[in-house]
Amino acid sequence: MELSEEWKSLFPISAVFKSPLLLSSPSIKPILGPLVFNPIPNTISSLSFSSSLLPPSHPFPQLSFPQFLLTSSFDSFLPPSTSSSIVSVFGTNHHQTNVTSNFLNNRLELLRCPGTNNLIIFFPTGENSDQIGFLLLQVKDSCFNVRDNGDVFMASFNLKHQILRISVNPVLDSGSEFSTSRENSFGTIGYLFACTLYSIHWYVIKVKEIGSDTEVPSLTYVGSKVFKTCCIVHACWSPHLPEESIILLENGALFLFDMESALKTDGLNGNCKGSRLKVSWEDSSHFGDHKWLSCEFSWHPRIFIVARSDAVFIVDFRYDQCNVNCLAKIEMLHMYTSIGNERFQAVKKAGPDGFHFALASDSLLLLCDVRKPLTPVLQWAHGVSNPRHIDVFRLSDLRSNLQDDIYKWASDSGFCIIVGSFWNCEFNLFCYGPSSQALNGSTVNRATKFDKSYYAWGYPSNLLLSGHVCPCGSCLVKEEFLKDDLPAWIDWQRKKEVILGFGIINKDLSSLVSKPDEFGGFMLVRLLSSGKLELQRYSASWESIKLIEEPHEKLSQFEDYLMFPPFDEEYKFQKTYHYLDLGYLNSYLNGNLDEIIVSKMKLPLTGSGSVVKESFSLEFHEILCEKLNLCGLSRSRSSPTVTVVFRDINLPSSIHEVALRRLWADLPVDFLQMAFSNYSEVLEVLVARNRMSLEFLAVPDHPQLPPFFLRNPSLRSNKWSQKVKPPDLLVGPVLPLPILLALHEFHNGCQSTEEQSAGFTAEAELRRCCDEVKQVAREVANSDSGSELHKDHVISLDDDREENVSQTAKPFFLHHPSAFHTGAISHTDEQSAYKDEVFGTLISKVSEEHASVDTTETIGLEFFDSVCPIKLSFDDTFAMNFEMKELKAYKLLKKQFSKWQGDFDLYGQFVSMTKPVT
Repeated sequence: MELSEEWKSLFPISAVFKSPLLLSSPSIKPILGPLVFNPIPNTISSLSFSSSLLPPSHPFPQLSFPQFLLTSSFDSFLPPSTSSSIVSVFGTNHHQTNVTSNFLNNRLELLRCPGTNNLIIFFPTGENSDQIGFLLLQVKDSCFNVRDNGDVFMASFNLKHQILRISVNPVLDSGSEFSTSRENSFGTIGYLFACTLYSIHWYVIKVKEIGSDTEVPSLTYVGSKVFKTCCIVHACWSPHLPEESIILLENGALFLFDMESALKTDGLNGNCKGSRLKVSWEDSSHFGDHKWLSCEFSWHPRIFIVARSDAVFIVDFRYDQCNVNCLAKIEMLHMYTSIGNERFQAVKKAGPDGFHFALASDSLLLLCDVRKPLTPVLQWAHGVSNPRHIDVFRLSDLRSNLQDDIYKWASDSGFCIIVGSFWNCEFNLFCYGPSSQALNGSTVNRATKFDKSYYAWGYPSNLLLSGHVCPCGSCLVKEEFLKDDLPAWIDWQRKKEVILGFGIINKDLSSLVSKPDEFGGFMLVRLLSSGKLELQRYSASWESIKLIEEPHEKLSQFEDYLMFPPFDEEYKFQKTYHYLDLGYLNSYLNGNLDEIIVSKMKLPLTGSGSVVKESFSLEFHEILCEKLNLCGLSRSRSSPTVTVVFRDINLPSSIHEVALRRLWADLPVDFLQMAFSNYSEVLEVLVARNRMSLEFLAVPDHPQLPPFFLRNPSLRSNKWSQKVKPPDLLVGPVLPLPILLALHEFHNGCQSTEEQSAGFTAEAELRRCCDEVKQVAREVANSDSGSELHKDHVISLDDDREENVSQTAKPFFLHHPSAFHTGAISHTDEQSAYKDEVFGTLISKVSEEHASVDTTETIGLEFFDSVCPIKLSFDDTFAMNFEMKELKAYKLLKKQFSKWQGDFDLYGQFVSMTKPVT
């Protein structure tokens, strides 16, 4: 059955059996020639190595937020079901744009100097890749030599932001004009722009004397354009008018810039003026998660190809009104892929006529024609992950320097598309061209010379752009195992030498340094993540290479290549890492802290008994006893009551905080001595074989129960020195409360057997103490009114509901803020002590009423008791008096405060409960 060309193009090569547009039979091979390109062994030559060629380093970890939740949900505090529900809100298709943005585009651009054997290599450089750098590659004595100034040449203008894309546009036929008309004048050989995230910058590439091998090119800054509200997606030079370029923003806006006016002015460093092209996207309100990708010039200077992740458009500005037509839609691919997850990824103009363009989606590569909308010319299954890079070459550029002309027709008529991903180090080659019937001499077949239909020439082949990778099965499997061994937060691309950019050298230059080959080949310049610039030769072959002996035995482990910042000097000091033993913390989180303490207590002491005994000095014991005595706890106490702990409350405290103070105060002085120490004992602690000074907060002088919440921060910065010595103060806690509780339980009768300690946890002890605090609050409240502690409304510890009420002030009150209302928070674990009831119910003292302050006498800090709903306590060092000036300011502030209190009902209710009952 004879099928039409449009029908044949619906069957992708490598996706269906016997694709009708595939030329791969043995009879075709002698006509087309070899279409596979392999690196020639032992042809790698190093051109340059510099830290300026390194990409900018990035902080770790590199996991996106959804990936972090998914990978950290195992063996963590977050249940997998919870993390999955959060990820579903954010979506799983979040790319690591902060990392991969440096690997989406080719970091190398090549420009031939007209009239010479020189080649300029451009690339981003600088500590943040914010400058344009270049090297001069010269052919001398049949070899390529790099000319530099000790390092790379750099443009004088710093862009201040990381360069994400560079592009060069050569100026044709300009050499003769400048070299003959002006002696020793600078001649323009090309233009260059550099794109950051929100700006684009234009340069002019000049040489002092065109055709001279001795002159180093220069970059002259022309101007820039900054887009403050929208980032740049893509930019492109015009192949018709070299000074023009178009820019596509992420919102679909198109801008056309012409450097001709800026080049005519004497002062260049200004803003280039452009014009926004008024394009009306009919479905602009239905973009959804679709993203704009790329823009290209078509066959006319005012016809553009604009690509989005779901469609490709042709925009025609030849007439007064803009005309937009759809060239391709993602729905075209529904026969061979799931369009629900399929997106277009990259677009590139193909061929010199401007009618064809290559379009890559997640799974398919399409060759399209602007004259045939919604109908692909050719399709391939490319097999590349995240294909963000496309390059199109003539086959004659890749099969240059042929020994004879047996494949001349195929080389001149064929094209090659390179589709790949720098981030994933994958590149595949796709060859296509006209039908081979055009070679025949019959009248019918001579008519086919005018047929513009294209056929795929052979199957796609892998292009090994890196000469340091062996493609054999053993090496591929070994590499996959090495990737799996890396932690989830480390990208394997940072542990491997990958390609950051490449360029194919002009066939005229490559013929000067290589001998003619039987099947032809090309020379490749590549930039590696290790900072090396290399040159390698490739040759056309019939079969893909199976084994590269040189790198075959070297793949034993991944090395670090992209973790080093691009500094000129190496790090001069020895790198040391400190590792923390979190065994106790892990045991506490798993609920078996008592077990690990019992096991540790059974081990022999590493230090002498005298050293342990010396830390419990008599002076230390007396100081702790004195501080506890000031809080109402005598030395002979058996266990403090909760009411004693209540008296220590000066600021609003939750039930959880009161319970913690109760547990701290319940510990014997001997155990408190383990929790609190002085700087002479903790001045230097052995950590990872190095002695390090630790720092803790000092215990205050005014009465407080442990753990002494109100403390002043230390005045030192890092380490104590001979000039600044540590004070002789009590500091701490140096041990957390769960450790002390477990030791106390072990000391009270669990020394004999390990089974007796089973069942005790700090969580259970804290829960028991929280219940005790709530029970005491009920008893105090019930002593007058019989009210109970409710977690959904405010009550008082002295709630008096009888008509003959007390005239004394309420000592304490409870308040439950509306933000902690139980209806707003759901609890899955009803047994847990950490519920909003123990955290959201606040206990505080009631401020006392004082006489009127409208006097001229000096007043102290008690002045604030009439305006503050809680009991305030000040240090003695903060004592001061107020006079007439302060009294005037106080009255003004109190008036403003009273107005705010009257307008805020919730605060008014809160204050009313703190007032004395009258």
